[in-house]
Amino acid sequence: MRTLLLITGKDLRQRLRDRSLLLLAFVVPFGLAAVFSVVFRGVDAQQTATFAVADLDRGPIATAFTGRVLRPLERAGVVRLRGADDEAMARAVVDSGEAHAAYVIPAGFSHAVQTGQKATIRVIGDVNAQIGSYVARSIADSFASDVRYAQVALAAKGGGTPEQAVAVPPPVTVADLAADRRQLTLAEGFQAGMAVFFLFFAVRFGFSSILDERRDGTLARLLSAPVPRLTIALSKLLTGIVVGVVSMAVLMAASSLLLGADWGSPVGLGLLIVAGVLAANGVMALVVSVARTAEQAGNAESAVAVLLAVLGGVLVPIQQTGGVLATLSLVTPHRWFMRGLADLHGANAPVVPVGPVLALLGFAAVTLGPALLRVDRMFRL
Repeated sequence: MRTLLLITGKDLRQRLRDRSLLLLAFVVPFGLAAVFSVVFRGVDAQQTATFAVADLDRGPIATAFTGRVLRPLERAGVVRLRGADDEAMARAVVDSGEAHAAYVIPAGFSHAVQTGQKATIRVIGDVNAQIGSYVARSIADSFASDVRYAQVALAAKGGGTPEQAVAVPPPVTVADLAADRRQLTLAEGFQAGMAVFFLFFAVRFGFSSILDERRDGTLARLLSAPVPRLTIALSKLLTGIVVGVVSMAVLMAASSLLLGADWGSPVGLGLLIVAGVLAANGVMALVVSVARTAEQAGNAESAVAVLLAVLGGVLVPIQQTGGVLATLSLVTPHRWFMRGLADLHGANAPVVPVGPVLALLGFAAVTLGPALLRVDRMFRL
């Protein structure tokens, strides 16, 4: 154990003097995360639509639309309402950009509904706010469907009063239930993505140093000492693990303190980081074990790191496309690490994202085993 720690300490001191490690493990990923956070800040924040309402009818049906449909949405923070005296004022409010859409309820609307005549709620939408206009149109369409259902229900009972029409329950109700867990915000996704992406470049300074020392001639000195080869290999792995854990811990803490990210349970985050670092070391160690030279190992590691990042949805949200690519993304540590972070969010989030942690440990076990079995081949001078 003492020999393992001595070799690990020597490698860590050597890597700390290497500025490329500091850049790849800390400076570049945090710098990119900060830039993306500024660019995408507020992009995925909930937007509240503003609607103007010109009620020229003041009848019971019009009052039901404003009081039982629009006001609850306003209290829930979904929309903001503002009054308008007439249609001209409603159009002016929309044209000036002060409202996304406007409702105009013409005079005689309630009477027309009560007597079975044609009745219309005019929706004026802003051409530059298509989503808000679509929401306004959808609300009006839903109310029209409920009114038609009430008319049919009362007709089947031989007629009824306006109050009875308003009191008829809708045929279908939609319950809005808050999700137990939520996905990462766009900014958090980029912050975590940059951290796990550069993790695979940072840990390569561990196990691949065997080939570097073989090229530089220092490996022969280690082999001439009474040190088991497995101890040397494990010390290289431990170097990569320490670098990876420190890098991820610093990046996640910095993004939380300086960029406002929320990573959920510290215990769950810590276990997820350790499992992710082990998986990254395992993948890189397996790649190094099949390379013949340090140059081959470096090129192969870079290619594998980029390929897994793309397939895992770190650089491009490929998992949202569905189909074969979304399924293939499950064979990457990146996808499971990001899923673990998402699982830690929400009101009922677990303390530990068990599934993603176990998946990452599985990656580590599957890759580290074959890599260590090929250590003797790597030590051939």
